[in-house]
Formats: sequence, C-alpha cells, structure tokens
Amino acid sequence: MIEVQDLSIVYGSGREAVPALEDLSFNVEEGEMVAVVGPSGCGKTSLLLVIDGLIRPTSGRVLVAGEEVRGVRRDVALILQDAGLLPWKTVRQNAELALRIQKRKENVDGILAALGLNGFERRFPAELSEGMRRRVGIARALALRPRVLLMDEPMANLDSLTRERIQNLILDLWWEMRFTGILVTHDIEEAVFLGQRILVLSPRPARTREILENPGMGSHDYRGSPEFLERARTLRRILEEQG
Repeated sequence: MIEVQDLSIVYGSGREAVPALEDLSFNVEEGEMVAVVGPSGCGKTSLLLVIDGLIRPTSGRVLVAGEEVRGVRRDVALILQDAGLLPWKTVRQNAELALRIQKRKENVDGILAALGLNGFERRFPAELSEGMRRRVGIARALALRPRVLLMDEPMANLDSLTRERIQNLILDLWWEMRFTGILVTHDIEEAVFLGQRILVLSPRPARTREILENPGMGSHDYRGSPEFLERARTLRRILEEQG
C-alpha cells in the first residue's frame, strides 16, 4: 500500500544543508498499522509530510497504492500534533473543513458521535478540553474516509488517562474502517499498543535502525499482558542502545 524507496530529504543547501532522512526504505501493507519511533529531530514528521504530498523528497520516492506521490492525495489524511483547529469555526465546521476543501458533502454526524463529540457540534475550540480538541482533529481526518491515515503524535502532552482513551479510540476506529496507518510517537508504550510493526529510526539523518514485529497488537487487553511488557522492554533497549 505504501512504499518508501531510498528516500532522502535535505533542507537548505551548501554549508547550511541539514539532512533529515537518508536512503530510507520500508513498506506498509494495506490495512496495516505501523508505529514510527526515533530520536527527536530525526525526521519523523518530514517522513509524514512527504507521504502526504506536502513536501517533495530530495531523492527517492514514495508510492501509495502503486502511484508515486506528487502532491496531496484525496485518499490520504494527516492528523497534526496540535490538531490544527481554526478557532473561529465550530466543532462541526472544523470537522467538515477538509471535506469542504475537497468539495465533498459527506455527513460528519456519525464520526462526531463515534468520537464522543455529539452535543458539542456548535462549540468553539476555546470551549473544549485539550483531549476534545484532539478528537476534533481526528474527526476532520476520518471524515474523509481515507485509505491512509498519517498521525503525527496526536496524543502528545495529554494526561495518561486521556491519552489511553484516545489510543483505544484509534484502535477501535482502525478495526472498523481498516485504514492503513502510520503513527509517529515518542511514547514507547503507545508505539507497542498501536503498532503491528514498529519502525525504529536512527538519529538524523534518519535511516531504518530496526523493524520490530508486534503480533499481539489489536486489543485493549494487550496493555496488561506479559507480551506487551516484553515488547516495550525490547523497544526501550533498542532506543537506549542508540542513545
């Protein structure tokens, strides 16, 4: 479904050049959820932006469903860390924003209800908790019914219980919609809970350090299992070894 082939990204030129990714290659199968972890500043967000078609690679290429990404695609949605809500628009208007940009008229009521936002449709972002604002950002992406969902730390800086609730929600929606997902996160437990495979990137410029298989992923009960704890320990060891 997603093929990343020898991908390199360099910002700037000459002495000011900053390499973000270097010869990065990996595949994501259709309907698979992959978590991406690595040191801060190693290029994880840049990777999502290239897959989404918002920036062009310096070299290499990305294919989605066999087609090279050359711009923003209608079947790919991106969730940003800060939700990216427009403060002067209501919950409903924010949720419908991407649909309106694409001139589509799908109803968002079902998505809002699934995310626990029914009854808040006319509220503005300033009237919501941080967790609810994040859910509106998720609603906006899912309203597109994407084949591919890219998530850039959508649970960052939330309290533990809110974070777990949204993780559970994303898992439920993945089972329901069967989108292909890539989740960028700094949280080890989050990566293990939501990633069928976990891609570990090296320090910048990022390369594939290791791909950790995680076959137990897929249920809410996985968090408390010995297998979960063992995978988390393994991932922590890999990250500690690379500093």
